[in-house]
Amino acid sequence: MNFSEILGSVGVSILLIAFLLNMLKITKSTDFVYLLLNFIGAAIACYASFIIPYFPFVILEGSWALVSLLALLKLIIKY
Repeated sequence: MNFSEILGSVGVSILLIAFLLNMLKITKSTDFVYLLLNFIGAAIACYASFIIPYFPFVILEGSWALVSLLALLKLIIKY
């Protein structure tokens, strides 16, 4: 396994952990932890896709990271 595969696997694993926590109702989609995991996981997966380079996933994961970041900032500003 090379660096980009390891990095991508870590990013996707973080996204899946966030999804699992949400499905098990441990976190809500509006919780700080859920949004942070989504942002970090998507940003890592985006970077891994950029390294490959596989731009459809750069766009997908980049958009996911951006939306998660905006939701995080909105939550932070609210408090």
